[in-house]
Amino acid sequence: MPPTPLNPNDPDLAGARLAASVVVLRDGDSGPEVLMLRRAERDGDIRSGVWVFPGGVLDATDGLLHEHCDGEDDAAHSTRLGLARGALDYAVAAVRECFEEVGLLFAHGSLPAAVAERHAMQSGEDFVALCQRHDLRLATSALVYHSHWLTPPGIAKRFDTRFYVARLPDGQQPQADEGEALEIAWLTPAQALDKERRLKLLPVTRRTLQDLGRFTSVQAILDEAAARVNPPRHMPRLGCNAQGVRPVLPDEWAYAEIGRLDPQGRGDIWFELPPLRAVALSERVMRVTCGNGSVMTGPGTNTYLIGAPGGPLAVLDPGPDDADTEAHLQAVLQAAAGRPITRIIVTHTHKDHSPAAQRLHALTGAPLVGLAAVHPEWQDTVFAPDHAPADGERLLLGEGCTLRAVHTPGHAANHVCWLLEEEKLLFTGDHVMQGSTVVINPPDGDMAAYLGALEKLLAIDLDWFAPGHGFLMARPHDELRKLIAHRLAREAKVLDALRTLGPCSDEALVPTVYGDVPSSRHALALRSLRAHLGKLLAEGRVCDDGNLLRLS
Repeated sequence: MPPTPLNPNDPDLAGARLAASVVVLRDGDSGPEVLMLRRAERDGDIRSGVWVFPGGVLDATDGLLHEHCDGEDDAAHSTRLGLARGALDYAVAAVRECFEEVGLLFAHGSLPAAVAERHAMQSGEDFVALCQRHDLRLATSALVYHSHWLTPPGIAKRFDTRFYVARLPDGQQPQADEGEALEIAWLTPAQALDKERRLKLLPVTRRTLQDLGRFTSVQAILDEAAARVNPPRHMPRLGCNAQGVRPVLPDEWAYAEIGRLDPQGRGDIWFELPPLRAVALSERVMRVTCGNGSVMTGPGTNTYLIGAPGGPLAVLDPGPDDADTEAHLQAVLQAAAGRPITRIIVTHTHKDHSPAAQRLHALTGAPLVGLAAVHPEWQDTVFAPDHAPADGERLLLGEGCTLRAVHTPGHAANHVCWLLEEEKLLFTGDHVMQGSTVVINPPDGDMAAYLGALEKLLAIDLDWFAPGHGFLMARPHDELRKLIAHRLAREAKVLDALRTLGPCSDEALVPTVYGDVPSSRHALALRSLRAHLGKLLAEGRVCDDGNLLRLS
């Protein structure tokens, strides 16, 4: 019986062939080295000529060799791999494929005689017979489970592959079979990734090499892999840009959005946010990104058009008033496709979010909804709302399209997130950004208020974030917990620094508290540090004598 997933109806697994691969390692003068092989050239095969680790698809006979394996039984392997049963087949397949392709045999017994018969093997049945004939015991205990990768939906040949790491067996040397493996090489991860070497690498191979490059010894790699608990499944998705289609990895910003908009793998959802391009995020929501990308704004400020299908629209955060505003507003009106704009809503009045509201109001006559600035610094002080929403107030934008105001001060005193109730989608403005934390700049910014607003959002049933900068974000409660943990960890560093340094100025704390931040951004970090200090001062945990800060 082949390996059985815990959820056999998982749509991501549909059509994927089961496979196993082993990353063979040895210690070298410059650190761990990885055995790489170049696959045969075949027309129409995306793996043609690529450099990979030994491996291949499972065979129906792999399950016959469980009794010939040392180490843990199938039940233990299945628990580790998150399967109902049959996981030991993957380890057997990894051993078999490694032997077939590069002549390395992870086994105990009459190895020289078995290795001599390698080229006579034609099938999995031959490998079973080889093991029985030479009384081999497969050293599956030498293989440490490392990771799980699925080929993206939309690719003709999909593989559900389990990766192992293992040390080169004593006394053995690899040799290419010159069939599946045209050539082999021992390379450090850095060498394999070196652009000058121009190795053709699959995304999974590249990412695995990047992971292995963190370590200084083979033993460190094996120990870290053995300590992993329930390693997640990684499944790239096909995305595109103006140059074409490529796999998008799970840690790339566009990944969750591509999964929402294209679960089948058509490959027509962009992994970039070019300005002025309208993107339909659902039947109720479109997005147009401003051309104001920068270090502070990421790819640019997102303007959202929200409304019931075919009905009037609200425009959220129309963006800055700059040289590109006219083109941006025309792109917004074009995305509206003749549907009337009846509200212009802002999350807050920082100058990359609200100033274009005045010009859009002049074009449409739509009323302005939001809160006026409390402090003038960095603010659009011209913004004067026609309606200031109360916390929890609902705006009906059409049948089955309801926005609820959620007051979230902290980044700005007048910040409001907006919840599209029917989709459990929260427009976060700058309260939650993708890829970075937001600056909390007193006096308008308030760290205690910010943390309180994050906790407030944890109590709301949410499925998605639509941030002011970046792509749609999945698992919003996980993001909120990460942000809270990050801010509290930074607060702890403030207290530790004061404990170590003694009385000092806030500027003196920055290099210690923000040692993980490039020095070029320490001026911005100082603003957030002052927000942390304001919270600690208000709580009585730190005191300020007017010149120096100290623990209370």
